[in-house]
Amino acid sequence: MSTRTKDKKAAKDAEDGEEAKGGGKKKLLVVVAALLVVAGAAAYFLLFAGSEEAEAVVPEHGGYTALEPVAVNLAGGGYLKIGITLEYTADAAAGGHGSGGVDGSKALDILIATYSQAQPADVTGAREALKESLEQQIVEAYTEEGVPMVMHVYLTEYVTQ
Repeated sequence: MSTRTKDKKAAKDAEDGEEAKGGGKKKLLVVVAALLVVAGAAAYFLLFAGSEEAEAVVPEHGGYTALEPVAVNLAGGGYLKIGITLEYTADAAAGGHGSGGVDGSKALDILIATYSQAQPADVTGAREALKESLEQQIVEAYTEEGVPMVMHVYLTEYVTQ
């Protein structure tokens, strides 16, 4: 091999080494930029998105309205004597729904409609599922302009026969 060929080969190797070094720097720069974008997105969700949800979910307690127990005929025979108490929000207590507190007539109507369609086996075996369904329906019925007036429904009497 001649000296000239060796010099060309050495020059080419030096150029390849410089390109490899430059390519490594570019890859590092891209990786760092991607990490900054991911870190920025995570910071946004942690700082801003979570705080809005936490504020919107927790209504302030306003009081309780206990409703007289009612006897409901079950669809498959038998009956259920059930009493409920509504926990209402501060908005309802301030007069947002009637004059302080909530009127239980809608809740009783929903209660009768929900439980009169239930079978005796559902009343004893799926008690929690029925209660959750009842609570969801009552909260929806007592929501005005996106503001819930009732927070929770509590069973105060539950007798089947």
